Amino acid sequence: MNLKVRHSLDYSYDFPVELDSHTLYLYPKAYPHQRVLNYSLVINPLPSNIVKNVDAEGNVEQVVHFFQGPVTRLTVQAEMTVCSDFVNVFDFVLFPFITRNIPFLYDNRIYKYLIPYLNRNDVTTYVEQFARRIAAEVNWETVPFLVELSKYIAETFTYQNREFGVAYPPDDTLRDKIGSCRDYSRLFIAACRSLGIAARFVSGYLYGNLMQAHELHAWVEVYLPGAGWRGFDPTEGKVIANNHISLGASADFDQLAPVMGFFRGAAQSSLVTHVDIELV
Repeated sequence: MNLKVRHSLDYSYDFPVELDSHTLYLYPKAYPHQRVLNYSLVINPLPSNIVKNVDAEGNVEQVVHFFQGPVTRLTVQAEMTVCSDFVNVFDFVLFPFITRNIPFLYDNRIYKYLIPYLNRNDVTTYVEQFARRIAAEVNWETVPFLVELSKYIAETFTYQNREFGVAYPPDDTLRDKIGSCRDYSRLFIAACRSLGIAARFVSGYLYGNLMQAHELHAWVEVYLPGAGWRGFDPTEGKVIANNHISLGASADFDQLAPVMGFFRGAAQSSLVTHVDIELV
């Protein structure tokens, strides 16, 4: 299916400021099932230059340079049409077969590339005990664990709409059983990593869920031997099919904001953002 997305961000400053370079993660990431049909980006004030790069994790970043005078407003409007084909996330064979159960070890050839996605900074005793309890309920089988973990968070926790701010620590989300999609994803990643499964944070859009219809969404991809990166959404409690549009994936939960940058000047800033997604 084809999905059209309009994403606007409007920054206001209470005193004039000078804009430094900004980095935008507002261009869809390349996948076999996801193709960009058309794309436009409008920025005001008009940038002096926009450099399109691929970052260290394979995401498209657009670096925007400004050489304008002082401004009191910055607007960014991205519009895109993406062809999102249906993908059967379970269409794979885990290999070697021993990886059908957790915990397992990645082959040395692959492991060296997955080290950032196995970082245990968020893994606490509380998180690991939680992950092991879920794993025990499904006889320590890898794929059932991922499915059950996603379903458990979606069905047991209370969703909290929070547009701004970084994801809360997994211990907090697990204790309070409440959070946003970012919080759920950070917890899911920590639980996976506690059992040796490489996992990364994904930012993008979700079509068909009224809670996410007008804002960015977050979910998780895990690396499975024989399957590569596969998506799971703990907010939906489902695997990724074709209603998610990925803008970027990272080992870190706080590196994929749609617009990142700085300004010079003694001012307070405010942001109004809006997302519209429609089937075309």
